[in-house]
Amino acid sequence: MSVEKFLRQRAVNVVVGGHYKLANWYDVQGKPRNFACRTSRVSPFRMIMAVPVVGRIGDHITSYFGEFGQLEGRISDTMPGSFLLELAMPHALRRKLADQLAWLEAKQKDPSIRDARRQARIVPATPHSTLTFADGTIHGCFVIDMSVSGAAISADVQPEVGTPLAVGACVGRVVRHLNGGFAVKFVEQVSRDDLERRIVRPPPLTAPQPPADPRPQAAADDDKYVYLNA
Repeated sequence: MSVEKFLRQRAVNVVVGGHYKLANWYDVQGKPRNFACRTSRVSPFRMIMAVPVVGRIGDHITSYFGEFGQLEGRISDTMPGSFLLELAMPHALRRKLADQLAWLEAKQKDPSIRDARRQARIVPATPHSTLTFADGTIHGCFVIDMSVSGAAISADVQPEVGTPLAVGACVGRVVRHLNGGFAVKFVEQVSRDDLERRIVRPPPLTAPQPPADPRPQAAADDDKYVYLNA
């Protein structure tokens, strides 16, 4: 299915952070790489995920979200910095996901819950930015979250601890590795009012892609599934 068609279907616009594994991407130990991700629109059949590494149509994805648990599927369409994932799951789990989406949608509409979740760390509205290294090399990246003193980043590269770099226009160093990314501490604190403007910068026009997955794309599913009292 295309993103354009999915945007016309019944779904929930919900932002949930997680991480995913993309076919044919491995770390230096030969283990599958974890990347951070964030949903923007979800139904019991498919979801749009904002990601640092997009992959190709047909690639198999294994993802994990605290709210949803582990979800698997294949990419059916791509956009710059995101892809549409066709979810593969049995009927019982699909119905459970529908119930979770209904609960999350109601939770989003409750102002008291929204205010209670304010934290020092900020999730940017636009998660894609750039990393600039000391040798001038530039890579696109995904900003997991940020604060006045640093940011958590996920990217197709995994720089060593101590590596100097800039996230957008904020200069800092890699201070530790995370599950699916790494943490950067800024040389100087950034004003909270200027934080998103200085960190979020357009990524490069092109990004590295993994080899194509030779396996066939998963079949489409039942679009007549009724949920959320639709």
